[in-house]
Amino acid sequence: MHVTAYKTKKILPHDNLNAILNQYLPQLEEKSVVIITSKIVSLCQGRVVRLSSSITKDELIKREATYYIDRTVSKYGYPITINENMLVASAGIDESNAANHYVLWPKNPQKTVNELWRYLRKKYGIKYLGVIISDSKVYPLRWGVVGAAIVHAGFEALNDYRGTPDLFGHPLHVTQANVRDGLAGAAVLVMGEGKEQTPLAVITEVSFVKFQNRTPSKPELANLHIEIADDVFAPLLDSPLWKKGKGRK
Repeated sequence: MHVTAYKTKKILPHDNLNAILNQYLPQLEEKSVVIITSKIVSLCQGRVVRLSSSITKDELIKREATYYIDRTVSKYGYPITINENMLVASAGIDESNAANHYVLWPKNPQKTVNELWRYLRKKYGIKYLGVIISDSKVYPLRWGVVGAAIVHAGFEALNDYRGTPDLFGHPLHVTQANVRDGLAGAAVLVMGEGKEQTPLAVITEVSFVKFQNRTPSKPELANLHIEIADDVFAPLLDSPLWKKGKGRK
């Protein structure tokens, strides 16, 4: 696997995302994966609120998150939230590298990534291409942020090992490899978290990726979402501290 990050100009609210991709992405090859940070997608969509606005960050979080836990509960003063079926801080809302704005997550992220997938395939005349919109998040009991996929298109998100034998012939019962988050994690690590100004990456030589000549189906997307009651960490997640936000389920 080979990961290359690409430097761009400073992306500002209401910039044209397709024009940015045209200018800064290289000639894409068959069976490559493009990673685009959610921040530049949101900036180009205008999914921003000025820091000087009358609406507070907490109000934005309650509006965007599906569920939230008040910041007063956290030792570090961060609201814990669930957004797009991901456990994240502050519903993914961030003000770093954002020109004095709060940046929300992209609007209709799956629709957006599907459109980007179609656009790039047509532009570069290729059949098999993966596209991921990524962000960084923290994981319980680990310091530091790791890249994760908000949405993807053009490949199978999970490699399913269930029913296959291990090295000693014993069948695997639950093992699935999370391909999209693994790719996003590698790309975000290379793109950086500070002032690198490299919000795009391309991954090649990914023999383990099962490409699809289509966007994800509704059943495939539904299969990626886990209800809290069904999650392996349900005893921790099913807490009375959670409050219902206004974000979509």
